[in-house]
Amino acid sequence: MRAQSSATARTAKAVTPPHAPTPARSSGPGTRPRSGTALALLGVFCFSLTFPSTVWGLESFGPWSLVAVRGVLAAAVAAAFLLAQRVPLPERRHWAGLAMVGGGVVIGFPLLTTLALGTSSTAHAAVVVGLLPLTTATLAALRTGHRPSRVFWAAAVAGAAVVAAFTWQQSGGALSAGDLYLFGALLVCAAGYTEGGRLAALMPGWQVVGWALVLCLPVTVAGSVVALSLEPVRWSPHGAVGLAWVAAGSTFLGLYVWYRGMAGIGVARASQLQLAQPLMTLVWSFWLLGEELTWAAPLAATGVLVCIAVTQRARG
Repeated sequence: MRAQSSATARTAKAVTPPHAPTPARSSGPGTRPRSGTALALLGVFCFSLTFPSTVWGLESFGPWSLVAVRGVLAAAVAAAFLLAQRVPLPERRHWAGLAMVGGGVVIGFPLLTTLALGTSSTAHAAVVVGLLPLTTATLAALRTGHRPSRVFWAAAVAGAAVVAAFTWQQSGGALSAGDLYLFGALLVCAAGYTEGGRLAALMPGWQVVGWALVLCLPVTVAGSVVALSLEPVRWSPHGAVGLAWVAAGSTFLGLYVWYRGMAGIGVARASQLQLAQPLMTLVWSFWLLGEELTWAAPLAATGVLVCIAVTQRARG
């Protein structure tokens, strides 16, 4: 027990965010600020393909089936990694946090956004991830007691405003029936990100994702059985690729690198990198779905990049 506690303490110290009073002594490249930023950006890249992949997946599956089956497949990948590495069960004190991660990120966000995409375009749905960084930073401050600087908050609010205005303009300024789903997804995902970032400072980020997926397996398996019996499946190449990506790319790989990045640079700071996600999603939507981009895209991209640069340099 003493050895385990000592190891946990060393791990937590190794991933101390760079804005903490005492500089972290990194035990590996995954805990350094630059590596943390790179991993978080890779997570954003993976997430940016989620909405277009979901639209493809809906060509073959109903919304409930798609969410349940993607959870099962992602949990299978995670379980294989956990078994191969002979990772022991997490401590009981972490189960509640893992359940929050699973409920918010594995089930809540995918289900609510998938339902929303049944009536909303990907451009309109991108407002969720545009406002997600500010919501995540707020919940992280409340959860951890950390207070970022005023400059950080000003840049975060400005970046969220830029993204919100851009996605609002893209959607024509009209609210869709899926807006309640989108705002619900915003809240549950921010809660899952916040709790996952906290746990990623206590255990490897991929284990946080893995155990959250496995913990949700009874729900996703039962959901798959029921949903597949009620929603017809129409196989297509787009549907198969979409399901594969949202399961392996977004749900496992994306969350794996995302939580490792948050552990290295802090939840609030990592969340601001996600300001670029709506613009990346719009690019993928143009290439993969044929949606049009307007003149506002480069203007919004410039504003977002400026806000990201400010938040990354702001001292807590």
